[in-house]
Amino acid sequence: MQADIHPTYQDVVFQDISTGETFLTRSTITKTSGETITLDGNDYPVVRVEVSSASHPFYTGKQTLVDTEGRVEKFKQKYGKR
Repeated sequence: MQADIHPTYQDVVFQDISTGETFLTRSTITKTSGETITLDGNDYPVVRVEVSSASHPFYTGKQTLVDTEGRVEKFKQKYGKR
């Protein structure tokens, strides 16, 4: 491997702004808001995100499905052949 070609990475906390859930991970993100958060007694830079697995409807199981079955038949019955 060549030296000095890989980006540096550090511990970063991602915080979901809609639920307040926090995730500690390692990231190559160098531009943060400058804010820090204390987690488990240590200070980490924080990156606030709008959607994460804690708030996304697909991952939380609150996804609504539109029932399209039978709509064509209802339309044909209502406005059928005249």
